[in-house]
Amino acid sequence: MSLIIDGSGRPISSGKTGGVGPNGAGPNGAPSGALVTETDTERFMDDVVQTSMRVPVIVDFWAPWCGPCKTLGPALEKAVNARGGAVRMVKVNVDENQDLAAQFRVQSIPTVYAFRDGQPVDGFMGALSESQIAAFIDKLTGGAANVIDDALAQAKELLDGGDPANALGVYQQVLAQDPRHAGAIAGALRCQIALGATDDVRGLFDQLPPELLKDPEIQAVKASLEVADLASAAGPASELQAKVDANPDDHQARMDLALALFAGGAEAEAQDQLLESIRRDRTWEEEAARKQLLKFWEALGHAHKVTVAGRRRLSSILFS
Repeated sequence: MSLIIDGSGRPISSGKTGGVGPNGAGPNGAPSGALVTETDTERFMDDVVQTSMRVPVIVDFWAPWCGPCKTLGPALEKAVNARGGAVRMVKVNVDENQDLAAQFRVQSIPTVYAFRDGQPVDGFMGALSESQIAAFIDKLTGGAANVIDDALAQAKELLDGGDPANALGVYQQVLAQDPRHAGAIAGALRCQIALGATDDVRGLFDQLPPELLKDPEIQAVKASLEVADLASAAGPASELQAKVDANPDDHQARMDLALALFAGGAEAEAQDQLLESIRRDRTWEEEAARKQLLKFWEALGHAHKVTVAGRRRLSSILFS
């Protein structure tokens, strides 16, 4: 199985069982049943008025040259996708649909209207914060749950519990709703690593758009693979431990031991080895132990309990 990211950052199926991505495509290249679409004057009645008889619809009047639109639009899309179908969003380019903008008396952009039961029921002008957007959608939908967050929590629980196949299925469902969700992409990659598709995943990082590649969760997956590559050449942990016991100042053996321990899931013990190396000689090989420790933290995530404890201990060593 493999995860393929197209030029727009959309995960698509590779054609193999278990590939990540939505099934099929609808108008304008959007996935079938896409929650965020574009419309024009001709299709507005179907896309907004008629659709709002079944589900609330948010209409975003925007233009490519509008600075605030570039902030509000993605934030609205993220919030809409997170509701998993409780609300939909339709974008209207005012430059291409001036008659429609005039009909709704759009005098500045971004301007947003909310439709329900065929009628506009709410709206605002200008950019809002994420919390204000969430409150706006809550009011429109009656507080429908954020199903994306619920699904991500379920997928993580499955993956942490040793069921990567079913976890991958949940991440696929999230990506069908929000193809650029970095957390879901990272989770799907971790599932594929757990299922043995490490080589496929390693090659995918070259395909990721720069903005997704910079995401901390995706960077963490990349860092974990780099650590695994180094650990594969380190040797058995038992032999490395014997070397360190025989010569505590053998920093290379201690570094290799840390890598082997980390790859084996003993993250705290691996961290202990690097911290001890730093305590003994922080300048060894141009601070190699500290740099590797940072890579461990990147792979674990900054909120991980091992990372949090390690940061405190490193500060104590460096400033003592």
